[in-house]
Amino acid sequence: MKNDTPEELNSDNSDQELSRLIDEVMSSSTSSLNDEQYRQKMQRRKEVQDQRIAKAKPEKGLIIVNTGHGKGKTTAALGMVMRSLGHGYKVAIVQFIKGAWEPSEKRVFSHWPDQLEFHAMGEGFTWETQDRDRDLDKASAAWDKSLEFIRNPDFKLVLLDEINIALKLGYLQVEQILAGLAEKPADKHVILTGRGAPPALIEKADLVTEMTLIKHPFKDQGIKAQAGIEY
Repeated sequence: MKNDTPEELNSDNSDQELSRLIDEVMSSSTSSLNDEQYRQKMQRRKEVQDQRIAKAKPEKGLIIVNTGHGKGKTTAALGMVMRSLGHGYKVAIVQFIKGAWEPSEKRVFSHWPDQLEFHAMGEGFTWETQDRDRDLDKASAAWDKSLEFIRNPDFKLVLLDEINIALKLGYLQVEQILAGLAEKPADKHVILTGRGAPPALIEKADLVTEMTLIKHPFKDQGIKAQAGIEY
């Protein structure tokens, strides 16, 4: 390993070194290290990590996309909602598809009436409504409501739940979503969930997570959606 000081490492090199150090620590090879060798390796990892943190920007409003065929996209987003509420921030949630249900999340979040706006504006999945014109109208209304929160500087976080599905089905166009996101205040975070996020949205986003499906209880075992897990 080179004996560069943290100041001499550029960002790319520090990222590569940190990744390598983490891999080494997680591998079984560390079992062969004595206490002093292990301490030195951890010290070097801390130096590299501290350097990255020191160079990081203090704050930026993020565009966050949770997509993929695996479960957990909305659940992960709701975790961020809880964190924001815990910090005392105002949060808005607009559901584009799941509005036909009475989600348990809505009942839980009703305990923060002064911080949270929750709007379930869809009527369920398209095979439930069987009315494309009505789906288009509902998606348009949900996007109009979303724009109100995106533009409003009082709201720190806006969750657009299942908006990617509306994009995939052609109810909304990615160009109008990107134009709306460009209007957000610099410190506002916006989360967009749902499978099939379009490439243009992924390119624009600051944080993208793809949930990968490995096994599913309904698909693999015929187990219906259950309270506390799916809703």
